[in-house]
Amino acid sequence: MKILSLTARISLLFAVAASLVLLTTGYFLTQVVETHFEEGDRDELNGKRALIQNLFKHTFTQAELDSLPQQLNDALVGHHGLAVAVMDAAGNIWFATSGAVFPRTLLQDCQTQPIACTSGALRQWKQAGVSYRGMAVSMTTGSGKRYTVAVALDIEHHDLFMNKFRSVLALAIALAALATASLGWVATRWGLSPLRQVTDMVAGMSAEHLAERLPTTDLPVELKPLATAFNAMLARLDDSFRRLSAFSSDIAHELRTPISNLMTQTQVALSSARSNDEYKEVLYSSLEDYERMAQMVGDMLYLAQADNGLLKPGLEEVNLANETQNLFDYFEAWAGERGVSLAQTGSATVPGDRLMLRRALSNLISNAIQHTPPGQTVYVSLARHGGQATVSVENPGTDIPAEHLPRLFDRFYRVDPSRQRKGDGAGLGLSIVKSIVDAHGGSITVMSADQTTRFQLTLPALEK
Repeated sequence: MKILSLTARISLLFAVAASLVLLTTGYFLTQVVETHFEEGDRDELNGKRALIQNLFKHTFTQAELDSLPQQLNDALVGHHGLAVAVMDAAGNIWFATSGAVFPRTLLQDCQTQPIACTSGALRQWKQAGVSYRGMAVSMTTGSGKRYTVAVALDIEHHDLFMNKFRSVLALAIALAALATASLGWVATRWGLSPLRQVTDMVAGMSAEHLAERLPTTDLPVELKPLATAFNAMLARLDDSFRRLSAFSSDIAHELRTPISNLMTQTQVALSSARSNDEYKEVLYSSLEDYERMAQMVGDMLYLAQADNGLLKPGLEEVNLANETQNLFDYFEAWAGERGVSLAQTGSATVPGDRLMLRRALSNLISNAIQHTPPGQTVYVSLARHGGQATVSVENPGTDIPAEHLPRLFDRFYRVDPSRQRKGDGAGLGLSIVKSIVDAHGGSITVMSADQTTRFQLTLPALEK
């Protein structure tokens, strides 16, 4: 099924709306014209009825009654299309003009119910292909004799006029609807020209031109929110594209080093015969590079799972104090090499996945150790506040500029894009921490001031 264009839809709506308005107007106009004709006929018929009634009222003798038909003929001279019929009390047609065609029931009903005929209600009928409108009334002569008088008008010319009027009106409505649709199409095309301009500009954009923005100053009010939203989307895409490009560069750099090491070690090992111990040493050295690449790939897969809502933490009871102490034992040797001390205070227990929470704490603690100057201490504070548990990982060191803090958890983001990483992974650790915290229904914040940086996790606490 072909979908109509927006221009065609609006033009069609214009035509339909105009047709409905014109049809409604035409209907009421037709009713007004018909009512006008009916009222005109009623006035003329009432005038003739009053004339005839006056003649009957002044008839007293038989001689005057005998001369009444002639008086009626004289009174009706020049009234083309007017017909009169008079029925006496016995049901016989006492007088009738030439060409008078009345339904028999019109006279008989009035004769049997003379009181009902005093109002002179209009009746309309068609006889021998001719339309009539008339009335029947009961009259009495001056001497008291009762007669039924029917007066009618030939309204064939009215019907012809109304038929032609309806035909002309229908043609006018059709032409008006067509003209409205055409004008609506022209007006819509002109009105939507700014939208087409925006479409042309959007169609010309590509990954190489994400920095361009749609102009908003000369756009209609209705399109400004669309342009603003599209520009915001372009800004997000441009930022994501830049970070993705930087990430690709980082991944290439990180993978190039271990792959180069593996190739060099393999080439050296194959260049001459080696003892078993020498081959083992080469394999152990290679294993370190394999583990580094495996960790990098695992981190990317982990974030891909988080993006698709596949991280489903368990609901076991996790003692964060114990997990922190175990991590201190794990990092003790490395921290000692760097001259960094580790300290813990407080306690907290939360429901969740122990391995996932341990990984989040591990990333934060290793990050803190890495950025702590020698001779300083990394502090981990645990606490419970109502139904929430908080974990604060604090380390001294150079302050992180405030403009970078909101984006530290964005994957691929670097505080210093020009700095090359050496041995600290692809920079996905904090993104993984945020994914784990989000999966547990918690939140994470960071602050850096006065030579101190603190990451704080807030998690739902275990109900007591």
